[in-house]
Amino acid sequence: RSWSPSEDSKHLADLRRLSSGLALDPPSRQRPPSRGPRTPGLRRIQPGLSKSCGGAFRSPRPSPKPGQADRASDDSLHLDIQKLKEKKDMLDKEITQLLSEGYSVAELEDHISQLHQYNDLKDAAQMLLGRLAVIRGVTTKELYPEFGLDMND
Repeated sequence: RSWSPSEDSKHLADLRRLSSGLALDPPSRQRPPSRGPRTPGLRRIQPGLSKSCGGAFRSPRPSPKPGQADRASDDSLHLDIQKLKEKKDMLDKEITQLLSEGYSVAELEDHISQLHQYNDLKDAAQMLLGRLAVIRGVTTKELYPEFGLDMND
């Protein structure tokens, strides 16, 4: 069913009549919450908050003047780009040197894979040593000689 404008105005009038009986107590009847004694000249603040929390946020950095921000960000971007280009050139030279010394990408990937495997095994061994040390009531350092482990490993 659709509403007509006259039904809308009737509905609004009914809502106003109903809500008038639900009005809140006027402010004059309400009593402010009781507070402890006040010390003249001191303001109470919420515990844990500093006095500066009540004011507006002020950045510790000064705001750039109009136009100055654009120039500064452009200069910064150009400097970043220049640094990245220099780093790329340096890495390209290093790659060329390694390739000329006989290193290959496949060999490097294999070496990295073996390092990951070694680190995973070492982590598992450290965890087991730690649990064994707790059971025996000693430090893991004390267990190293028993298993022939070097402290620097």
